[in-house]
Amino acid sequence: MSIGGLSGYATLDGVTGWYITLHKPSFNPPNYLFGPVWSLLYLLMGVSLFLILRAEKSPARRKAIAAFAIQLVLNFFWSIIFFRFHAVGIALAEIVLMWLTILWMIVAFYRVNKTASLIQLPYISWVSFAAILNAVTFYLN
Repeated sequence: MSIGGLSGYATLDGVTGWYITLHKPSFNPPNYLFGPVWSLLYLLMGVSLFLILRAEKSPARRKAIAAFAIQLVLNFFWSIIFFRFHAVGIALAEIVLMWLTILWMIVAFYRVNKTASLIQLPYISWVSFAAILNAVTFYLN
């Protein structure tokens, strides 16, 4: 959750300033919803990682941890690219890469611990929705 908090802090000015001026789709959720949703998703990521770390050491576990780390880095930088640098198009490309990496993580987790994998389904669902929001916002602006 600290990664999410750090990312949120680094992008606060963009969220409360520049982002307000953008044309957004009619289905864009209210800003107050994003904090609780991301908090829950980071909590679920932590639980999943805990389950993976508790598993017996193996090549599959190593791949699962690597997938987790890579998707977390991409997750962190999406907010900075979008909100701090206002690079909506680059953020769109990055969130697609992030989505693919989350999918890889889910598959890798499944090979180690099915529960760890399945509790990431809300995360990939939310990132799918966020990618659509990013794409429509890019189109509208």
